[in-house]
Amino acid sequence: MDISACPYHSQLSKEFKPFDLTDPFPVYKKAREEEPVFYSEELGYYVVSRYADIQEIFRNWQVFTSENAQTPPKPVPDAVRQIMVEGGIVGLSGLSGRIPPDHTRIRRIVTMAFTPKRLRKLEPDIRALAIEMIEKFQDKKHAELVKELVYDLPAFVIFMLLGVPKEEVTQVKAWAISRMMLTFSDTSEEEQLFHARQVVKYWDYCKEMVARRKQQLGDDFPSDLVRLQQEGYEISDREIAAMCYNQLFAGHETTTSLMGNGIRELLKYRHNWEKLCADASLIPGAIEEILRFNPSVITWRRKATEEATIGGFTFPKGADILLLMGSGNRDEAVFENGETLDIERKNAKEHLSFGSGIHYCLGAPLAKLEFKIVLEELTQRIPNLQLTPDQTFEFAYNTSFRAPVALEVEW
Repeated sequence: MDISACPYHSQLSKEFKPFDLTDPFPVYKKAREEEPVFYSEELGYYVVSRYADIQEIFRNWQVFTSENAQTPPKPVPDAVRQIMVEGGIVGLSGLSGRIPPDHTRIRRIVTMAFTPKRLRKLEPDIRALAIEMIEKFQDKKHAELVKELVYDLPAFVIFMLLGVPKEEVTQVKAWAISRMMLTFSDTSEEEQLFHARQVVKYWDYCKEMVARRKQQLGDDFPSDLVRLQQEGYEISDREIAAMCYNQLFAGHETTTSLMGNGIRELLKYRHNWEKLCADASLIPGAIEEILRFNPSVITWRRKATEEATIGGFTFPKGADILLLMGSGNRDEAVFENGETLDIERKNAKEHLSFGSGIHYCLGAPLAKLEFKIVLEELTQRIPNLQLTPDQTFEFAYNTSFRAPVALEVEW
């Protein structure tokens, strides 16, 4: 399809609500079937819904750059931009917004610090933390799981990994929320000003974190990066701080979403929950299927550096592109009965929820480990867990991170 003609006449553009993630899947399905690439007038982005097209864009990083991955979805007011420029935020990126050769250089170094050995070392602490949190509500016969388990546990884990003291967790988590709202939501200028000031404080905290490690190394991820720097590997203090800045956000918000979505879906389609209670060996596969069926990161962004055709659709040079991973993951061309949650699905691992190609998510093993431990403990300790009837699920207003704000359960 040639889009040299006006791309703005799309019925789907009117039906697609990029910030309302309450139930986007019917529109996603319609897009795959009727208009697999369409233009969102609200965002000014071309929206891609089919698996093969999304995967091809992810893998072709030379043409479809990640430079806009951390760019707010709408133009930033001058006053907000000034705060961010003065605070050193503009142009800041960890790995998701970088391209080779910088991406290759930094990812290699980060991979040397973010090792399976470090994850194995964390596992007993993660399990102890999960047990401690579950035991606090286990005898109450009801809980709000976001507040009492899945919101804080991933934060404590990633902060453990990065060496953030427990007493600083609440503040850092608040800064991370401001970062999400500024980068992925549609907010007023007044709200953006508040979030921009918070994000600058967040960035200052990350720089100070690196400065402290330069004075005294510890047993944590930023210390490992500083050690590698001291051994002669090419990574700057700013780049180390940027990795912390991104990990402190991505490493817990997405895992919170994964667990909130996952537990909700397992209890909603309860036969799946009962299978896990009977056979814990099904849990790793169930996690892959949850990532496919209802991913924590439901969309991501790319920009076309030149005119390019994907799946018969020609994108103009400079086009901003929104990839609907939550749609591609249900594409019937890849996943039979894609709209059905099946925890024994053979090809669930082929989901797009961690990206594909050079930007595949480094934190995927940690997120899956945390959720595996939580499911193991919940299914054995509270096998008769069920959703509290008649509750309404709300989702944060943003383009990319989908998870219930609250999750009431009883047993």
